[in-house]
Amino acid sequence: MSEPPVKIVPYRNGPYLVRGPFTMVDQEGNEIEVKRRVVALCRCGRSKIRPFCDGTHKAIGFRADSGISALEPAAAAEAE
Repeated sequence: MSEPPVKIVPYRNGPYLVRGPFTMVDQEGNEIEVKRRVVALCRCGRSKIRPFCDGTHKAIGFRADSGISALEPAAAAEAE
């Protein structure tokens, strides 16, 4: 039985939620231990535990859309 594909969902005004089996590595290729099947990755850049989210986005009022509509028209066209 094959596992479902990895899903990455950008939550409105919040983190990226990553669901499914995946491996995370740093820029040198060293594996970053992931202890859960669902992880929240920081989008605001202010988390104290980056690349993971610690909820700081709420305290600083981070705002971002969740869908492709948030992309500029040229970027949205390239994504299609």
